[in-house]
Amino acid sequence: MSDLLANLNREQLQAVTLPPRHALILAGAGSGKTRVLTTRIAWLVQTAQVEPQGVLAVTFTNKAAKEMLARLSAMLPLSFARSARTLWVGTFHGLCNRLLRIHHRDAGLPQLFQILDSGDQLAAIKRLLKTLNVDDDKFPPRELQHFINGQKEAGSRPHAVEAWDDYTRRRVALYQEYEAQCQREGVVDFAELLLRTYELLERNEPIRQHYQRRFRHILVDEFQDTNKLQYRWLKLLADNGNEGGARLFCVGDDDQSIYGFRGAEIGNMRDFEREYRVDNVIRLEQNYRSHGNILDAANAIIRNNTGRLGKNLWTERGAGEPIRVYEAFADSDEARWVVEEIQALVRDGMSRSGIALLYRSNAQSRVLEHQLFSAGIAYRVYGGLRFFERQEIKHALAYLRLIANSDDDTAFSRVVNFPARGIGARSMETLQEAARTWNGSLYASVPHLGGKAGTALGGFVRLIEALRNETRALTLPELVDHVLDASGLRNHYRSEKEGQERLENLDELINAAANFVSEAGAEAGQSAESHTLLADFLAHASLEAGDHQADAGSDAVQLMTVHSSKGLEFDAVFLSGLEEGLFPHENSVLEASGLEEERRLMYVAITRARQRLYLSFAQSRMLHGQVRYNPRSRFLEEIPEAYTRWLTPPRPKGGGMASTGYGGYPRSSPPQAAAKRAGSAAPVPPRRDVGGLRVGQLVAHAKFGQGVIMAAEGNGSDARVQVNFGRAGVKWLLLAVAKLEPA
Repeated sequence: MSDLLANLNREQLQAVTLPPRHALILAGAGSGKTRVLTTRIAWLVQTAQVEPQGVLAVTFTNKAAKEMLARLSAMLPLSFARSARTLWVGTFHGLCNRLLRIHHRDAGLPQLFQILDSGDQLAAIKRLLKTLNVDDDKFPPRELQHFINGQKEAGSRPHAVEAWDDYTRRRVALYQEYEAQCQREGVVDFAELLLRTYELLERNEPIRQHYQRRFRHILVDEFQDTNKLQYRWLKLLADNGNEGGARLFCVGDDDQSIYGFRGAEIGNMRDFEREYRVDNVIRLEQNYRSHGNILDAANAIIRNNTGRLGKNLWTERGAGEPIRVYEAFADSDEARWVVEEIQALVRDGMSRSGIALLYRSNAQSRVLEHQLFSAGIAYRVYGGLRFFERQEIKHALAYLRLIANSDDDTAFSRVVNFPARGIGARSMETLQEAARTWNGSLYASVPHLGGKAGTALGGFVRLIEALRNETRALTLPELVDHVLDASGLRNHYRSEKEGQERLENLDELINAAANFVSEAGAEAGQSAESHTLLADFLAHASLEAGDHQADAGSDAVQLMTVHSSKGLEFDAVFLSGLEEGLFPHENSVLEASGLEEERRLMYVAITRARQRLYLSFAQSRMLHGQVRYNPRSRFLEEIPEAYTRWLTPPRPKGGGMASTGYGGYPRSSPPQAAAKRAGSAAPVPPRRDVGGLRVGQLVAHAKFGQGVIMAAEGNGSDARVQVNFGRAGVKWLLLAVAKLEPA
């Protein structure tokens, strides 16, 4: 027993050896919460306070569940380790599946019911809409999926959903039809697993009492990430002073609650503390991961959130190195600097796998990937796809490939019915047969078809021809922008409930085209009509999408969003894009709860670093196809200077840069960038002329029409002007890319 409790600090020991009662363990980042959870279970079993089958442990990932079982097998003596298999350890969904398999008749399910993953559920909804002849433009399948899952996670069946308008009433009716379809087919989705189990336990008293008697201790990991229904599910099995039941041992960190968009309810922690009269919250504050400067910076930032349960991370590892802060001229310079620093770290002996590049939005990975690829540095995108592998990017590239080469059958097949235009499998089979008969490409064989298939496919061919003709006079970035609109891709993803990230990635494709033009040294305003530039860009995209990503387990730099980084740790962490509107995200700053979740996200990002932390931002950044000038993030201002070392001379926030409205700086003020890289921080006077154009001059643009130059800055490939195009609005344009002519 002494070996089991050895190496626990005072607070960890207190948590592990608590007497049987409800407990809330507030476990800070890197404070050893997994050790506490597993040691608690082992201690309860070894001290004969509970049999293994009397323990229920809830994790949020299957990986965490496997790790917990592995640790328990190593901790317990052999006699107990064999019985560890009787422990119920798993995710909420896994445990619910296990319970429903046992009680399928009481739950109204067939014995061999099947589980629909997210993709299967979406396909089932699409099939339902088609069967009912429902217009999927009015009721987009993904939005309906989000609505149904949201109602289930709130514990609401169709009859309990309040509908105040015809549209909502129709969605509720479709929810009811979807339930009936699933019941007929003997299938359940993920949200149904939890709701069906909750209803079974709530309505069937003998079954509920059986599990209340069986489970004496319920341990919950990542309690801050539970949603309302999950908490209600736990309460059904918990001791409430009347029916008996389990003691809840809930471990979590309100400062790391970053999944509000998935329905996680941070208020569950306070509700649990109040409803179960938890009068002794144990705080695990000693951090075993990071150096002191990193922790002090994290503490300083999160202290600005209100309503926290409160804790302060500390370490015995010493202050360590200061946090390095870098201000770049542009996002491409920021990425170049990050890569140079990585190369220096590797030369000094740090492994690539110990280095992480974090970003707020997936779209930010493109410029980082490009620099890593160019430098020949092995990397992996953790928990996601590389930029050019993402579905929406592949769709966009397929349209571009058809413009460059209409005989590309792979590109044709990919987007002929995306977005949906009524071209089904039967029509494609007919077209493929025609292509074999006439020995031609799919595109060239369309005129040989008649009937409904010929009409639908002919419409797609006319769309491609129109795209080819309409983009003859446009530059490459303008061509990409036009295709995204005219193809319907943008409208398609706008209709998705969670399509914002895909739209951001599509906008980043325009940036990729602009950067390609600049790096290729193309003449200013060169048209893509020759197809030389377009073909070269498509070849570039294919090369960067090739098999260059390092294999799992190899020594490679890790790229990921901050959300994906939770639970991980690295020797060195680079956090880029610390600008207002990007981090914190522009959608969050209008609501206090949104801004506080962004601050918790920043806290998570900082506490991933063990030894070194790099924070960077750029004076200008290509976002959504336009150059933006946002002030540096407010989160940088919340870190005391004592913990940081600026690698570039710090300037007052805003620094004369044009702003998008955050921080009180006017949108129309001309950008005055600091000298490129690590040069002088003195403001650069606004220029009156650049590239043969001058402020006040009337110019013409192929897409935006006539406008007046309002401001100018930069030199060479960085030269840009701000133009007021009237109806099209005010836009910043790179002269190396935009084709501007004196009007």
